[in-house]
Amino acid sequence: MQHNEYIKLPGRLKGGLPFVIMALLLLSSPAIAQDQHKNATADKGQQDMLLAPVTVTANKQKEEVQKIPVAVTVFNEMSIEDKKLDSLSDLSDYVPNLMLFSDGPPGVNTPSMRGIHADAESQSVSTGLFVDGIPVSSTLGYSNGLLDIERVEVLRGPQGTLYGKNTEVGAINIITRLPGNEYRGKITTDVGLNSKSAAFNLSGPIMQDQLFFGFAGELSQNDGFIEHTASGNPVDEEKYLYGKGQLRWLPNEDLELRLIASHTQYDNGAFRMGPNPDWWSEMLQSIPGDREVSSDHEGKGKSSESSQALKISYDINDYLSLTSTTTHRYFNDNRNVDIDMTSADLLWRDFDNDYRTITEELRLNYANEGWKWLTGLYVDRDTIDIRETASGGPRTQDVEKHSYAAFGQLTVPVTSKLSAIGGLRYEVQKTDFKDKVTSEDMDGSWDNFAPKLSLEYQFQPKLMGYASVAKGFRSGGINYNYVDADKAKYDSEELWSYEIGAKSKWLDDRLLLNGAAYYMDIQNMQVYEGYPPMRLDISNSAKGIGYGLELEAQALITKALSVDASFGYSNVEFDDFTEDGVSYDGKKSPFAPEYTFNIGAQYRMENGFFSRMDVVGYGKMYLDKANRYSRDAYQLVNGKIGYEGENLDAYLYCKNIFDTRYDTTGYYGGMYTLYSDPREVGLNLSLRF
Repeated sequence: MQHNEYIKLPGRLKGGLPFVIMALLLLSSPAIAQDQHKNATADKGQQDMLLAPVTVTANKQKEEVQKIPVAVTVFNEMSIEDKKLDSLSDLSDYVPNLMLFSDGPPGVNTPSMRGIHADAESQSVSTGLFVDGIPVSSTLGYSNGLLDIERVEVLRGPQGTLYGKNTEVGAINIITRLPGNEYRGKITTDVGLNSKSAAFNLSGPIMQDQLFFGFAGELSQNDGFIEHTASGNPVDEEKYLYGKGQLRWLPNEDLELRLIASHTQYDNGAFRMGPNPDWWSEMLQSIPGDREVSSDHEGKGKSSESSQALKISYDINDYLSLTSTTTHRYFNDNRNVDIDMTSADLLWRDFDNDYRTITEELRLNYANEGWKWLTGLYVDRDTIDIRETASGGPRTQDVEKHSYAAFGQLTVPVTSKLSAIGGLRYEVQKTDFKDKVTSEDMDGSWDNFAPKLSLEYQFQPKLMGYASVAKGFRSGGINYNYVDADKAKYDSEELWSYEIGAKSKWLDDRLLLNGAAYYMDIQNMQVYEGYPPMRLDISNSAKGIGYGLELEAQALITKALSVDASFGYSNVEFDDFTEDGVSYDGKKSPFAPEYTFNIGAQYRMENGFFSRMDVVGYGKMYLDKANRYSRDAYQLVNGKIGYEGENLDAYLYCKNIFDTRYDTTGYYGGMYTLYSDPREVGLNLSLRF
């Protein structure tokens, strides 16, 4: 099959330096923005010529995003719709130094932020995900539909002080839209060459000013493109069912209660990968071709997830508020995997694992005349039931984890322009592990301090600079199926991050420019060690050094035309890492793209015409600690054009317009090729009422 390795764009775009130059040129001209302020009840063709202030809760209190010393990218409901962001993976294309990587399991993504990655086999993540306060602290379930969302906040840099374990280099907050006194509804359908979906949301009052409801749901199907050599049928079809409901009660003007529940069901086929001939050639006589498998063990993924959150907020007075967030989350990991993907009855694994998490956070907030503080307590309980059958034998294990934390943060206005922010968190995690096959019993305990200190200075009303130092950590754990007895346990990974940044608006609030630079000193670096073809272990084998740069811009050129761009550069290297007599010093950290970027232009006229074009790209990244395997840099072009009426919108869209191949060959110690998604063209219809 012929394909483009790179999209032909003006200039030499295969290396990293030209992208830096392009980003700097964009940032030096009035060129960017898509988050136009638009009244949801007004004609979508009308928009202000101002970049409106955006309120976020990144610091667990309401603040204007341009006035907090944290690198944050925010997506509101309209920007999610305009860019056609259907998933977290789509959204990550527009965040500097963020990548979500998937090797196929339903509901599983592995985040990489600022060059720090969490492997699919890991029990933790380096970038935490929080959906309405519900923590997703592992790669299982690290996926969420962007349906009926008020906003998504992507925080870059250590967030351990306020968010705790596994927010070592960042956090993603997804906030569901609040239902209110106005009835609102929307029905959306997508019909594409390879996929189709239907979604709806409805919200409004049950009792005016007191009790409100919200419902949302989505059903989608994605056709497969990997063929079974015997049947000729696709083996990688995907089906997705999602539903969410919430109740919001305001008994009085000081008290608010929200109950939010959701359920996700996956019905997938095999993973979108095939055997790498270079790895399997000595083991197998016959290897399937490109985008082909000949599996004798049917691949499937029928995982499911359900979650509930109860949020209670009480305003004690004008300055003091109390918040309680109680959550429950359940994920069932049910999948069958043919490891060799051939007709040979060689290697296979079947999972039916249960993961359950219960959390409680109690927080007291204060804000008055520039003084802000908060303090809180946090506890959680994780239970994991592992039930696995495989060609190498069964595995039955029970794991129970408990975490306890106390935290606080204080903002002090030193002068009218200078503020200091200090915070500290102390967290303890305990783990008990039992193997019912080997009768092995282990336990472990890890504790961490997560301090933070920031200074912010308001040079001008629309220009703020900041400097911060913060510690991030990723919890230690137990390797549930270790190979080396000396590596049955591993310690917490810790890093100190030093960051400077600036946030600004120019040209009468029509141009936004933000930037940050950082340096990371990493200790006890968790390294994933391969024992293909059945599993990976985690060990503390290295120190690391990381540094990088992030730039973001938005601008309104005319009333109809806007442009937006971002660029991130990241470099993380092993610094003191020798194993089995082999030095890995200077090797790049795996799954850390050298750079990320996006450039987009959007045109929205008052007569209803809409068009948008985006270019997104990722730099070269390595797949293993020895840097033997890698994925080359690539760029994708996406487009959307349509008409927006008073209640009905119609768009024609295309993702990956040039059908660019960006396969990942050499994954999992060289065993597999992960196939990239082909071009998708479709029609989107949305009815608002």
